Amino acid sequence: MTELISEITEIVRDVFGDDEIVLTESTTAADVDGWDSLMHLNLVIAFEGEFGVKFTTSEISTMKEEGQNIGTLAALIASKKG
Repeated sequence: MTELISEITEIVRDVFGDDEIVLTESTTAADVDGWDSLMHLNLVIAFEGEFGVKFTTSEISTMKEEGQNIGTLAALIASKKG
């Protein structure tokens, strides 16, 4: 899981244009400055392209809900990758 979180971190850094972003399993969207709905969609597109997965509309909308974090995102991506 640590490797997957490192990959997610690199994608987030690239999309935000900020090499200083540090993510952990417990990081939430609210913890990252500028993670608004537009950036969320940009990240979803980047994750889908990088990992070769597709998220449902429901999955996309719940990613920013209470209790969701980088750890739950990583678990979702891992489950989709098989």
